[in-house]
Amino acid sequence: MKKYFLSVAMLVACFISAKAQVTVGAKAGVTFSKINTDELKESSVAGYQVGGFARIGSNWFLQPELYLGSSGGKFESDDNTYSGKVRFTTLNIPVLIGKSFGQEDLNLHLVAGPVYSAILSDSRSFGDNVNEAFRNYKSSTLGFQAGGGVDVGNITVDLRYEGGLSKVSNYFDQRQSLWALSVGYKFF
Repeated sequence: MKKYFLSVAMLVACFISAKAQVTVGAKAGVTFSKINTDELKESSVAGYQVGGFARIGSNWFLQPELYLGSSGGKFESDDNTYSGKVRFTTLNIPVLIGKSFGQEDLNLHLVAGPVYSAILSDSRSFGDNVNEAFRNYKSSTLGFQAGGGVDVGNITVDLRYEGGLSKVSNYFDQRQSLWALSVGYKFF
């Protein structure tokens, strides 16, 4: 009897997955990021992102992505005695859950989910008086993304906010946040 139920469950799972709509595409965009700190004034830096995505489902969907990006921030002390800038090159892996509203060829969508970011490299420009506090950046971070967009035919446009759940550095309680605007093309 257990084998019978297991066989039926596997057939149902195969049927559902065969009917699932899968879309694959590429995307590129611009980011505006900053690193929030406890004791310094911070400002944004512009960056980029480029990579690919898959969308599994239509009304409710799962959207895993993989892209290369750049982010970072500028810092300045309250009394303007020191300032600096850091820029990261990251490999980002968001796994988003989304909801579409509208037709297949014209719809709005909302997405949210976690993002893992591996820091591939960083470049820093700080004066000697603060350089020690900005040496120990972590090799990866965990965050979240939330946003929305529109799909018009094979073109998709997204605007998202990304917040840091983990610190990029323990000094000055540094957490990264960014806004990303991207344009993608769905191949199939």
